[in-house]
Amino acid sequence: MFAIALVPIVLGLLVGFGGFLGFRERLTREGGTGVRTEAALRSEEAFKLANRVAGLPTMAGGAISVLTGLAGLAMPTTGGLISAALAGVLAMLLLVMGGGVLGNRAALTVPAPAPAAPAGCSGCACGAGGCGVFKKDDA
Repeated sequence: MFAIALVPIVLGLLVGFGGFLGFRERLTREGGTGVRTEAALRSEEAFKLANRVAGLPTMAGGAISVLTGLAGLAMPTTGGLISAALAGVLAMLLLVMGGGVLGNRAALTVPAPAPAAPAGCSGCACGAGGCGVFKKDDA
């Protein structure tokens, strides 16, 4: 029975720690964790904001999962233990998904970085086939 309660406890600790790292802006885009939507990955600023916003609900989900795992140990029956463990993991998943949605929305508020100029072109008006200086009459 202890192993059943251990699942939400371990998952909650891992998820909560990930939320803490995101909240403290310690996650990197090169890693495999955090909010990884297209909007969040388009710049370092967007990634940090998305994960800072998602960090609090993620930490809350981790804490709930740990608490329900511990509460499951106090249940007098195996059915109660399993119910508590499932409820905790489900609550954790819902909070993590909600945090991801909030993080993505926050990342969408960060302007997209300007596209890089083609090689050999530094601030000139690039047209099809190369760079050129355009006079007001040419436009």
